[in-house]
Amino acid sequence: MSKLSQDAASGKVTMRDVARHARVAQSTVSRVLSIGKGTNGGNGSVAISQDTVQRVQESIRELGYFPNLAARSLRGQKTQMIAVMIADISNPYYHQMVRRIQDVANEHRYDVLISNTDHLQENEQRFVEGIIRRPVDGVILVPYHLSSSEIEALMRRTGVAVVALGQHLHSDLIDTVYADDGTATREAVTWLIRERGHKQIAFLGVPHTAPGKRREQGYLQAMNDAHLLVPHEFVTSGDFSIESGERAMAQLLNLATPPTAVFACNDLMALGCMAEARVRHKRVPEDVAVIGFDNVPEGTRHQPGLTTVAQFPNEMGERLAGALFERIGGLKVASARRFHVPCKLIVREST
Repeated sequence: MSKLSQDAASGKVTMRDVARHARVAQSTVSRVLSIGKGTNGGNGSVAISQDTVQRVQESIRELGYFPNLAARSLRGQKTQMIAVMIADISNPYYHQMVRRIQDVANEHRYDVLISNTDHLQENEQRFVEGIIRRPVDGVILVPYHLSSSEIEALMRRTGVAVVALGQHLHSDLIDTVYADDGTATREAVTWLIRERGHKQIAFLGVPHTAPGKRREQGYLQAMNDAHLLVPHEFVTSGDFSIESGERAMAQLLNLATPPTAVFACNDLMALGCMAEARVRHKRVPEDVAVIGFDNVPEGTRHQPGLTTVAQFPNEMGERLAGALFERIGGLKVASARRFHVPCKLIVREST
């Protein structure tokens, strides 16, 4: 592998690399970038040929270089800032995670910039664009749409350390923290079948997300292992919100043969299911049992208490921040690391 290829793979693509690749002077690359920003590329200097401009632009695209003026002004210095991208700042699940990340950052005398995406792909892309424009020393991601290759591209463009939460991410460059939520879902649904005797179990998921797909697969596997049929109307969709749980439960209870239990992909949707059951004068768990996922504090403040699959966001935040600051500190390992944080079924009165 050439030195240029090694630099590109390690996230150190520079203007000099672009100049070498395009076979031009570094000053020519700078002038092409100035043209792209609407200036004259040199204040009256000799014009650059269109062929040269095209060659430089092609090299920029091929190498994944992106000019970061603020980062260049801080070359050789630390920003003492990390950025955290989370999916829903209103979801209590993320509160403990972000708090622990901030605690670790404080120990390293770092500030934390937090961005909320509302599970939207365009907001995740906007966050990436912001990191490219504004320098930080490290990034923690909770991506629902960004792929491993897109995150790697961010690392190549900026050279910034990145750690992510997500079992679906596989990369030689990205340290990841994850919970095996698909297996945890299968085990929880199996528990509903074996320990509570349920045979008509509905699933409330979020199918356009990686966690939603994993948990739906775990549900279907448990039902298949028990040789139980899954009517298509038993698999419903939400958006992780309480309101979507209410809507889904309304649909399920309107069925000619409603389910006797509902597994919801997160606790907020599960709480919405329970709220709708109360509105319809259905008893939980006597008429319909409900189980959620995450173990948010609100699950213990309702009656009946919500049975749930606990994730441990405090430990996840610790692992994410710890791995990131190791990378910021210069840790180099042969391959990216994966940290597994186990889930646990918490049985309460809703089942």
